[in-house]
Amino acid sequence: MATKILATIGPSSLNEDIIKKLSLNGVHLFRINLSHTKLNDVSKVIDKINSWTDVPICLDSEGAQVRNQDMESESVHFSKDSKVKICHEQVVGDSKNISFTPNTVSKQLKVNDVIRIDFNTLALKVIEDKGDYLLANVEVPGSVGSNKAADINREIQLDAVTHKDKEAFKIGLEKGITNFSLSFTHSAEDVKEIRAIIGNDSNLISKIESIRGVLNLKEILPLVDQILIDRGDLSREVPIERIPFVQRLIISYAKSRDVPVYVATNLLESMIKTSSPTRAEANDVASTLLMGANGLVLAAETAIGKYPVESVEMVNSLVEQYN
Repeated sequence: MATKILATIGPSSLNEDIIKKLSLNGVHLFRINLSHTKLNDVSKVIDKINSWTDVPICLDSEGAQVRNQDMESESVHFSKDSKVKICHEQVVGDSKNISFTPNTVSKQLKVNDVIRIDFNTLALKVIEDKGDYLLANVEVPGSVGSNKAADINREIQLDAVTHKDKEAFKIGLEKGITNFSLSFTHSAEDVKEIRAIIGNDSNLISKIESIRGVLNLKEILPLVDQILIDRGDLSREVPIERIPFVQRLIISYAKSRDVPVYVATNLLESMIKTSSPTRAEANDVASTLLMGANGLVLAAETAIGKYPVESVEMVNSLVEQYN
């Protein structure tokens, strides 16, 4: 099986010239990340890509993930020990107000809960329930923008497939999309829920990015076509020094069950801003291939980076050395 390259579409790549160049350079699948694509834009993005290339599209769900909502700028600073309102209704966030999606999240928060945003760039601790909102103290100061991933220091209830995911998948099915990805796959029940929407004939990639997903691999693998290890979100729950070894374990286990594995996050992170990777990144990609990964996923590198085409060319060069 040839190593597959998945390229995430974003502002840097959503134009005809770049899409055609990425297609010619061996991209096997174009990924639309629903966490960063508004529902009203899904149909238009699909149509644009389909008009420029025959390379298939994969719709990647939001899934069971908490994110802060729109902020007044892409760098809102929160000072140490300042007080912030966590609003139950959606607001445009600033240094004194913030809201989260899904909108069921804030209602589940309690006093002493800690919310870490954008890999602990900012941490808020709930200190009082005011009824209409929660009051939080800034434990870790920092600056964050819109739509950053957040995690909470205890388990809360989140739907495996959001309303937005369901609507986007319906649009995709109507437009002939046959590849779908389920973020934060925790269990077989999560897989069954999405299968009920996309059907058994669609290609389903389950993203393993939580401890629960890792522990439930045995029941998940028989129900999916491929899995994807998202090392970024997994590192919220697994110490970073253990990630390479957990990655190796997952790949080995999945391959023993004949389920292909894709690997994502920070593969060529420096190429967001520079035209070549670091030696450590090249070694990381090579090691991932040697572990037996069947595919590599470029995210920010092709979605918002300055060098989307060069990033794909570099992955291809590394794959050629491996082969």
